[in-house]
Amino acid sequence: MEEPQTPPEAGEAVEAGNLKGRIEAVLFVAGEPVLFSDLARALRTDNRSLKQAIRELQDEYSFGQRGFDLRVFGSHVQLTSRALYSADVVHLLQPVQMQTLSQAAMETLAVIAYRQPVTKAEIEQIRGVRCDYSVQSLTAKGMICELGRKETLGRPILYGTTDTFLKHFGLSSISDLPPLPAPARQEDEEKKVFTA
Repeated sequence: MEEPQTPPEAGEAVEAGNLKGRIEAVLFVAGEPVLFSDLARALRTDNRSLKQAIRELQDEYSFGQRGFDLRVFGSHVQLTSRALYSADVVHLLQPVQMQTLSQAAMETLAVIAYRQPVTKAEIEQIRGVRCDYSVQSLTAKGMICELGRKETLGRPILYGTTDTFLKHFGLSSISDLPPLPAPARQEDEEKKVFTA
């Protein structure tokens, strides 16, 4: 007659567990984006193994068109619902409160996203209007943050986008921003004027 096996210690059970399942459990409970470093520390694993497991989960979810997805926003990862099924979610949760940005805030955010790090004076020079309120609003919403100070007279604050910005616009990194259109050359503009 075999002796019943003693259950493994809690730590051993966790270490022996499926890393992908552990990632899902932690992210499901967190609900919010989690830093890779915090997730690796919580799961007691290295960044390489963690990123590999996340890629595998993303592939599995995508292949099976699962109802959820793993989204990477800069240095954060989050378990989210799949955009393909958003109409069903909206239908259940109506009315969904959407946080909108004003036109001025969107313009300011675009300048910061493409020119970061950038000062308030530089934003105002590009937009041609003051941007105090927009910068304050975007900072309060967590879309932008202070990145330091510019080494010039007065040492103005430098602004840049955050992982919240990436999440809001569904980007993994700033390099995913669409390219800016090439500026029209002055002689092309002059040709348009004279041929009209």
